[in-house]
Amino acid sequence: MIPEFSVVIPTYQRPALLLKCLDALGRQQLPRDQFEIIVVDDGNSPETETAVALFARQIARAGGPLEVRYLGQPERRGPAAARNRGWRAARGRIVAFTDDDCIPEPTWLPAALACFQRGAQVVTGQLRMPLPDNPSHYDRTTAFLETAEFITANCFCRKTALERVGGFEEAFDIAWREDSDLQFKLIQAGIPIGKCPEAIIVHPMRQYPWYAPLRDERKNSYDALLYKRHPDLFRERIPTYRGLVLQYYAAVVSIGSGVIGLLAGNDTVAASGLGIWALLSADLIVRYLPDEHVGWLDVKHAVLTAVATPFLSVYWRLYGAFKYKVLYW
Repeated sequence: MIPEFSVVIPTYQRPALLLKCLDALGRQQLPRDQFEIIVVDDGNSPETETAVALFARQIARAGGPLEVRYLGQPERRGPAAARNRGWRAARGRIVAFTDDDCIPEPTWLPAALACFQRGAQVVTGQLRMPLPDNPSHYDRTTAFLETAEFITANCFCRKTALERVGGFEEAFDIAWREDSDLQFKLIQAGIPIGKCPEAIIVHPMRQYPWYAPLRDERKNSYDALLYKRHPDLFRERIPTYRGLVLQYYAAVVSIGSGVIGLLAGNDTVAASGLGIWALLSADLIVRYLPDEHVGWLDVKHAVLTAVATPFLSVYWRLYGAFKYKVLYW
């Protein structure tokens, strides 16, 4: 029997989180012969393979016919390549994408099935990201994913639609903008993208290290790749936060001019440059502080993040522009 759904989950060295996702899929209010699960391990790790095998044995003992497959990637190539391998191996008519750190509600698949029974080709569900009691700036920024137009943590595509557009662009080799690229390819192919708010995925907010915002500045280089591939749709649909980016450039230029002024013995230029940099950095420090219960460690991390972010952001934006040969800043 051909299942209605093939659920594709890319994963990388997070077997404990993956098991929670698999457990939620095992509780779907859909007959188990109507969907299969395909786990694509970008780390090709024994721990992840063992976790998938453990879940499969538990399902078998429960007497369900649910098929669970593990596919190990020969080398790490990113979630786009992992999803491509998953959907190409899928037996289902509809490919459901989610991530290993997500928890699908029990009605996730049944809700989406109703949309496809009405003729849908591609559908996006609702993503919920509950904030912790005292959210950091990074938590609040991450929660913006709830408002994203199209996100691979919760989307469904007929396999024929994926075949038509060629799936994911594997040049996006980290978890950033590969979903927007697929969305734009679907739009350009004239394939309608519907909404199914009843298909709910919960994405628990994990505790991140304080330097996570600095690490994630690397993602800006992939914005340049997306802009090069789809300039019109990028301008139309991707928020650019132009004011904040200008602040980053101004911070880099002002401290640069201040240092040059110091080296040249020009006190006016030095004072102006360093003064502007200090004001811009103070504004960023306030942004990075948590909403309440601010401690000394919070202040320290906010200062370090505010000082380093403009340099990293400008570097990765220029790196992307040069790498992909596109006028993007």
